[in-house]
Amino acid sequence: MTAAIDLADASLADLRYALALGRTTSSALTRAYIARIEPCHRAGAVLTSVREVNPDALAAAAALDGVRPSADLPLAGLPILVKDNIATGDRQHLTAGSLALEGARAKADATVVARLRDAGAVILGKANLTEFANILAIDMPSGYSSLGGQVNNAYVPLSNAKGVPVVTPGGSSSGSAVAVAAGLCAAAIGTETSGSLLNPASQNGLVTIKPTVGLVSRAGILPISHSQDTAGPMTRTVRDAAILLNVLAAPDPADPATATQQRPPDYTVFLDKDGLKGARIGMPSDAADPANDVYYKPQTERTRAAMQAVVETLETAGATIVRASMPTIGWMGGPGTSMAVLNTNPESATLYKPASRPIVFIYELKYGLNRYLRDWVTETPIGTLADIVAFNRADAARALRFGQDLFLAAEATRGDLTEIEYRAARAMDLRSAGTLGLDAYMDAHRLDAVLFPGAAGAAIAAKPGYPSVQVPAGFTAGIGDTDTPDYPIGATFTGRAWSEPALLRLAYAYEQASQLRRPPPSNAA
Repeated sequence: MTAAIDLADASLADLRYALALGRTTSSALTRAYIARIEPCHRAGAVLTSVREVNPDALAAAAALDGVRPSADLPLAGLPILVKDNIATGDRQHLTAGSLALEGARAKADATVVARLRDAGAVILGKANLTEFANILAIDMPSGYSSLGGQVNNAYVPLSNAKGVPVVTPGGSSSGSAVAVAAGLCAAAIGTETSGSLLNPASQNGLVTIKPTVGLVSRAGILPISHSQDTAGPMTRTVRDAAILLNVLAAPDPADPATATQQRPPDYTVFLDKDGLKGARIGMPSDAADPANDVYYKPQTERTRAAMQAVVETLETAGATIVRASMPTIGWMGGPGTSMAVLNTNPESATLYKPASRPIVFIYELKYGLNRYLRDWVTETPIGTLADIVAFNRADAARALRFGQDLFLAAEATRGDLTEIEYRAARAMDLRSAGTLGLDAYMDAHRLDAVLFPGAAGAAIAAKPGYPSVQVPAGFTAGIGDTDTPDYPIGATFTGRAWSEPALLRLAYAYEQASQLRRPPPSNAA
């Protein structure tokens, strides 16, 4: 039955409809996806986007055969991948892509996984990722992990002589994104601290929602920064993302950030093809203010043309575009909010030079990771950040291709968040990115959302924990002087806390007006 379904590009809604009509079964879908994933485990695999297939996936699917999607079970029978920094209390491993955690398992399901299971989803497996969500080393290539190997971009699966992707697969949720783009699952769950949902979605032609921090529980998700971490869906359509957000968004006593969350009963009711009419959307780019034109000025000719087409589509659909730079971006992330870390990555172009990294990330990492290893991880001798550092040093030839400078910096902190430097940096982040950044910008221009090219606005939204929704917006090509095949670029709609309904309305209307997504030219896994 599944043979009639184009799994390379079938939407979650399409698959749900096929299951509801009995045109396929959960077992058939799960077997078909596993067959598509299987080449990822062969030597020389091209994408390497799936780190592990759930050994219980087929049994879980069989238990759901004959169960049709419904209001109570909206994801019944649908195979979904989760990033390998998300706990699953089953036979799957919990590694964050690290050799240090090879063999480790979780004590219980993360809240997001429990909610997926309760909604009827089949947890298909674990997606590969940038090791420890890209907080291990300076200039580690996106999608690389010592345990899982290198994820390649779904549209340009080419690597250079060192095995580094010619076109990046995006941020740390690259495995989740590439798997969805390549048709290896119905949808996937990724995580973001600052750009790790938005960047891979942009690079692989997907829709994603980076939720307001506190909308989706982080309990059971390996942390970088509790101030900014969140999980979110990676899908092929805005409707699919809204369907998943309905399942994921819920209060959770295990995550205090969810105590004040605001959400509607159903996000899909905001999907209106005429939703751009009357909207005011900020475009932080002003030719008369070049010093603050930091989001749009660095674009290439192709990306500039793609974003101009986005603007024209938005205006044709009834939106007003307000062009004005954001003055505070000039000092966001500056002195007092970032720290210098010596770069000893032997493959970095800035070897032995100081690299600037957010103070909040470095300090919150040790605090969160030590507690996570204690509370969530089992079947491993690794119990602290110090244990990981020691393991990596002892097996440096395999574990430290790019070093562990950020882990070393984090281990040097107290780990209790009492340092004045940390508290000052967090307060400055909120003031520059929130109060004097997006809040002031949206107030001054009476905006419903702010439009960014690709993931360019990830940091200013992430620092105050604000949401973004990204939609495919066209294609670009080339990396510097290197020619490449076409690969995607996304358009990101960003707003204030809990504004997901408004952002979904705008993103859906743009998606319906533009229809720019197309699958990769080859879906070979």
